Amino acid sequence: MEAIDAKELTERLQNGEELNLLDVREELEYLTFNIGGKNLPVNRLPEALSKLLYNKTDELIVICTVGKRSETACGLLAENGYKNVRNLAGGLIALQKLKHNIH
Repeated sequence: MEAIDAKELTERLQNGEELNLLDVREELEYLTFNIGGKNLPVNRLPEALSKLLYNKTDELIVICTVGKRSETACGLLAENGYKNVRNLAGGLIALQKLKHNIH
């Protein structure tokens, strides 16, 4: 499993790149703040794997608050044949810190 850092993700989002984002936080966390993508809490991921509409070879960036739940989700996805999963290192906290340091 490869990681993606907040700087690379921010640059790619700013460039308008179409990214496959999977937010594995709880729904309330997602509704409070998110950067887009599909919301699927990590505890519901095992039974939802067969219904995911991502191609198993496409890049899939998995995000959560600090990077722990997304790391778990990346492992599960990799075990189920997803070849290009990337964990957002430091999670959304790192993304927000970066954003506040830029401005």
